[in-house]
Amino acid sequence: MSMPPIRTLLPHSGPMVLLERVLSVDEESACAEVHIRSDSLFCTAAGVGAWVGIEYMAQTIGAYVGYIAKLHGEPVKIGFLLGIRRYECKRPLFPVGSVLRVHAKRLWQSGNGLGSFECFIQDDTEQQLAAATVTVFQPDRESDFPRDMKDE
Repeated sequence: MSMPPIRTLLPHSGPMVLLERVLSVDEESACAEVHIRSDSLFCTAAGVGAWVGIEYMAQTIGAYVGYIAKLHGEPVKIGFLLGIRRYECKRPLFPVGSVLRVHAKRLWQSGNGLGSFECFIQDDTEQQLAAATVTVFQPDRESDFPRDMKDE
């Protein structure tokens, strides 16, 4: 099955789309890919700091939610990263040249837009480099979040 372009699944624009593509999506999970290049956002001469793994996870969740929305004929909506629990990364950075696969599996999702996902990042050898539990919120209506955020 061919996956839609990542930019059609996320409400981000320009260089803030950090992922390359979605590899797979099912009813409970998604897997996305990112290539660490010297021109990647947040990249230094050594690579991308491990802290950016949190955003890779959040964007994978966003791609999952965007894909599910599109399946139901709904628009892709903004979501918010509320918290990270137990983020552990085995490296201080992701080196230039790395190809990462970012996995997100839904643990639970409530009717009010709250959700929790178990996430992990693997390198091209399938070694798990990072893991966390990510809590997100997606309001049902745009009017459910502050006005000044809608203008950005």
